[in-house]
Amino acid sequence: MKDRKKVLFVTQAAVIAALYAALTAAQHFLAPGTASMSVQFRVSEAMTLLAVLTPAAIPGLTIGCFAANFLFMDALPLDMILGSVATLLAAIVMYLLRNVRVKTLPLLAALMPALFNGIIIGAEIEIFFIDGPFHFGDFLLQGGLVALGELVVCCTLGLLLFKALDRPQIRNFLK
Repeated sequence: MKDRKKVLFVTQAAVIAALYAALTAAQHFLAPGTASMSVQFRVSEAMTLLAVLTPAAIPGLTIGCFAANFLFMDALPLDMILGSVATLLAAIVMYLLRNVRVKTLPLLAALMPALFNGIIIGAEIEIFFIDGPFHFGDFLLQGGLVALGELVVCCTLGLLLFKALDRPQIRNFLK
């Protein structure tokens, strides 16, 4: 039984990572720039809500984000690392908040990708991509733009995906 759970966990994580990377790649090729600009609407970010349903989403999303940035986004090494760290932290906190619901919806968890990416990627943009000294106002602008894209995707597509998957049969399978 214990080996079956390990295999299921690894399989779920691998499928989530592959789907995240594939969705990001498809969006990159079909609508260039929409998955990699400051205000990005990366459709694959809707999958972050899977962290509410299964802990396997934590490594799956992190690896998927790293793979997508490495393979398809021409990202700098720093962006690959910081984007993956933001995803990892958001997924962990989302999993911890999995039982906090507003009328059956994990609204607080859905805000975590916007929060972590807004802060981490916003700081990255301000520190490493904007010439001159650090300006807190510019950081708020850059972080706000990143958070806006995350918020739109997670609170629309992400919550729709969650609602579609939040069924007893699926929850039992994902445990």
